[in-house]
Amino acid sequence: MGVPMKNYLQSFLLWELVKGLRVTGRHLFSRKITVQYPDEKTPKSPRFRGLHALRRYPNGEERCIACKLCEAVCPALAITIDSEEREDGTRRTTRYDIDLFKCIYCGFCEEACPVDSIVETHIHEFHFENRGENIITKEQLLAIGDKYEQEIAAARAADAPYR
Repeated sequence: MGVPMKNYLQSFLLWELVKGLRVTGRHLFSRKITVQYPDEKTPKSPRFRGLHALRRYPNGEERCIACKLCEAVCPALAITIDSEEREDGTRRTTRYDIDLFKCIYCGFCEEACPVDSIVETHIHEFHFENRGENIITKEQLLAIGDKYEQEIAAARAADAPYR
């Protein structure tokens, strides 16, 4: 039988459809792998990048020195920083905003930070109900950092050999 005749018979008998139905039938009665999300959760990578947080030193002082490297390296221009000089000559931020609609969660901001101030946590379950809630302020970032500091520190320590 020639190649054109074989192709004609395969198209006439819907051979591709039969092959697809065979795959479907093979998996139809196998064990299901659906995850019932709110109740069951799949494991996350240790390097997962989620919601941002600003960290503090153990004495309570915020780590950010307003070098603005994270703002400069952000490819989505999602970070806005304003700073001022304090009485002791150090620089600190007065405004640190992240627009989470713009953010692409690339992790460049935490890689650029020389004092390990801005980090991305493992939190991926967050939402917004009102307009403007997508912009996370400095106070909110510090609150997230304070709440999850032990988890953040453990994740950073586990990832330290790979940096």
